[in-house]
Amino acid sequence: PTIDYVVTKMPRFTFEKFPGAEAILSTSMKSVGEAMAIGRSFAESVQKALRSMETGLTGFNEIEIPGATGGDRNAVRAALAKATPDRLLVIAQAYRMGLGTEEIHAACKYDPWFLEQVRAIVAAEAAVSADGLPQDGPGLLRLKQQGFSDARLAELAGIAESEVAKLRARRGIHPVYKRIDTCAAEFPSLTPYMYSTYEGDGMAPPEDEAEPSERRKVVILGGGPNRIGQGIEFDYCCVHAAYSLKEAGIETIMVNCNPETVSTDYDTSDRLYFEPLTAEDVIELVRVEERRGTLAGVIVQLGGQTPLKLAQALEDAKIPILGTSPDAIDLAEDRRRFQELLERLGLKQPENGTASSAAEAVMVAQRIGYPVVIRPSYVLGGRAMEIVHEPAGLARYMANAVKVSGRNPVLIDRYLQEAIEVDVDALADGSDVAIAGIMEHIEEAGIHSGDSACSLPPYSLPPAVIADIEQQTAALARALGVVGLMNVQYAVKDSTVYVLEVNPRASRTVPFVAKATGVPVAKIAARVMAGERLAGFALDRKRRRAVAVKEAVFPFARFPGVDLILGPEMKSTGEVMGIDSDFGRAFAKSQLGAGVELPLAGTVFVSVRDRDKPGMVEPCRSLVEMGFALLATRGTAELLRQKGLPVEVINKVLEGRPHIVDRMLSGGVQLVFNTTEGTQAIADSFSLRRTALTNNVPYYTTVAGARAAVQAIAALKAGSLEVASLQSYFEGSF
Repeated sequence: PTIDYVVTKMPRFTFEKFPGAEAILSTSMKSVGEAMAIGRSFAESVQKALRSMETGLTGFNEIEIPGATGGDRNAVRAALAKATPDRLLVIAQAYRMGLGTEEIHAACKYDPWFLEQVRAIVAAEAAVSADGLPQDGPGLLRLKQQGFSDARLAELAGIAESEVAKLRARRGIHPVYKRIDTCAAEFPSLTPYMYSTYEGDGMAPPEDEAEPSERRKVVILGGGPNRIGQGIEFDYCCVHAAYSLKEAGIETIMVNCNPETVSTDYDTSDRLYFEPLTAEDVIELVRVEERRGTLAGVIVQLGGQTPLKLAQALEDAKIPILGTSPDAIDLAEDRRRFQELLERLGLKQPENGTASSAAEAVMVAQRIGYPVVIRPSYVLGGRAMEIVHEPAGLARYMANAVKVSGRNPVLIDRYLQEAIEVDVDALADGSDVAIAGIMEHIEEAGIHSGDSACSLPPYSLPPAVIADIEQQTAALARALGVVGLMNVQYAVKDSTVYVLEVNPRASRTVPFVAKATGVPVAKIAARVMAGERLAGFALDRKRRRAVAVKEAVFPFARFPGVDLILGPEMKSTGEVMGIDSDFGRAFAKSQLGAGVELPLAGTVFVSVRDRDKPGMVEPCRSLVEMGFALLATRGTAELLRQKGLPVEVINKVLEGRPHIVDRMLSGGVQLVFNTTEGTQAIADSFSLRRTALTNNVPYYTTVAGARAAVQAIAALKAGSLEVASLQSYFEGSF
């Protein structure tokens, strides 16, 4: 093909999810996703890539270089020499601090051509900071041709982003859209695969190749780069929406910047815009599509948090949003409004409060009682979410984990210990509600839903509790006016159902639910958002009696120094599914899919915190009956012996040699059950869990996970697993 454009691919990292992991790149891959940007110059495409990262960047934003606050050039050179994920930003900062291209090249070894490109961008930034935004068309156009976003120009000029947009509009400066030439200039390329660029001289209008159609159309906003908390599950929903709307005769327009996904295959949708998912970029392309045909609206609820964050800006721009209203989305996120809704519906939630300062957080925690779950508002993937057991832990969290303000309060909830967490996906059309799937988490409440294994249908909840959950879900969907998909997370304690959170959007469990039930949930949701009624779809499929188990996959092996203990902040980077006739066999398949080979004989090491000890007795008894030997630390061994179980005692690592890690290294342990809490206890048992990981010894860090593993081992010992196609579980294709 004729290449008259520059493509920049940029990896996405999530080191913040792994405290203790050094943010250094090496020959072991650590990125969890990537974004791709296209422009007519390197400067344009690299700046578009930076704002596609979903890390808060608007371009080459300023960063702080450790030790360089006083202008220490040695500290800058040291930072340049490190292979960190943000080294491009460090290079830009080095230019701002007076270093030259030769000096920077000597430290980082980047090709001088790329360094000069960054230098030119930094020079343009300095001019805007010093002289303000150019008021003439050609001057402003030159900046946009270098890839500067309105948001970055506003930061540099010290004005509001809306002022930059208004000035552009007055000067008639808008992007044009070019098509990727897939025909090598042999004949006209008709592929509707487009990217934006700024062309022309500010006087004559540039050529635009967008050519919007006369059809009825829907814009689907994708999820941007994969990262922990927002991955391929959301792309699945966008792709199925495109397929479904195409079948209904509606033109589908996909907007995304992730080259790894099916949504950015040029033939998935009718038209594809390879663009950053920012308000500026999306609004500009929607205006082009509005020129011809009928824009039914934009779908924001399928791509995760990325498009949801754009909902208000789109509504302010008078762009129609399909499905649940932005106000209902905000209601579910706004703690005060959501509490009022639950009170009106007569539904329970754990005691909670919000805090805009450290002092307020202390007062809220004292009122509701420890332990508490604390997190920032408006997050996905449990970002900076933590269970805090005492005032000292709360003080540390407030000081280090988040920047709290009136606009960004933290949410504090009473932590329900030993509760069962339940995920529910539902479809609604504004009046009718259909429960797509009820999933019982295997790990107890407090483990992030994305990290917890779960079973569909629930494997231990009584029918009365399931009926209550169905009624509460329907009431919430109607009260919020949900049109499309909704996910609700509940905690069940002593048969009482508590609402943890409601998300009126697609959740990461939608693909699992679709495959476990045979109902094309995302396809139906898209059609409902486009105006069809739920009553027109076959939602009850005949299926064989089967249990499906979803299990998370973790990247711990890539991050030396990171603990394996799970908590409310999501760490998994993928998932697998096992399906079979009963829970034990389905869980066994899920473990095999995740790369865990459960032992059928050998020694099991057990060391659990005090409140978990009673719950470990029956799983250990089952293991002994299956021929396993038990090995335990003193406290756990004492209880197991009291219950009549044979157990060998072994030292903890801190008690001296020979200890448990020695035994594991010599191949004397085939399975590990370890639960712990408290900062010191977690630190003391860290080497045990890392040794299990590095030596491929299966390990479980919750009692519920241990119980499920024992059921899976029993199923494996009872007979070999059978293989069946997914289609064989349902009547008909989906």
